[in-house]
Amino acid sequence: MKMRVGFGYDVHQLQEGEAFWLGGIKIDHPKGAVGHSDADVLIHVICDALLGAANKRDIGYHFSDTDPKYKGIDSKILLKETLAIIANLGWKVENVDSTICLQKPKITPYVSAMKSCLAEVMNISEHDVSIKATTTERLGFVGREEGVSAYAVVLISRE
Repeated sequence: MKMRVGFGYDVHQLQEGEAFWLGGIKIDHPKGAVGHSDADVLIHVICDALLGAANKRDIGYHFSDTDPKYKGIDSKILLKETLAIIANLGWKVENVDSTICLQKPKITPYVSAMKSCLAEVMNISEHDVSIKATTTERLGFVGREEGVSAYAVVLISRE
């Protein structure tokens, strides 16, 4: 069995009045992430990690932020398309480990719903989806609540 690891990192600005999508679910918060799609930073890093593990470049290469067909798109659709790209090469997802960097809101109440949503989209067990969160102790753009960032590592395999 062949295995590969992929890594993803992304940042989105936070802005008053925007919807805040994270891990495929809508978070109740006065600020939301800004982006060409729904700006779901967690799904974006998972896509980047999967594409990187399969040596298929990055999310921007496949889903350009200048392409009007991706304007406002649900990032779960991008994740499904990413999964199709790697599946066409014979790869399947083994597990995902992620960290969200966000000062507010606290995401603990949302983690179970995010894990459930992502596991369903990726057709893996919730036990294979890890979502952690941290603040930056009020330092930097995350600490000033100007943005959100996330990291993900994935393991993919094929026979």
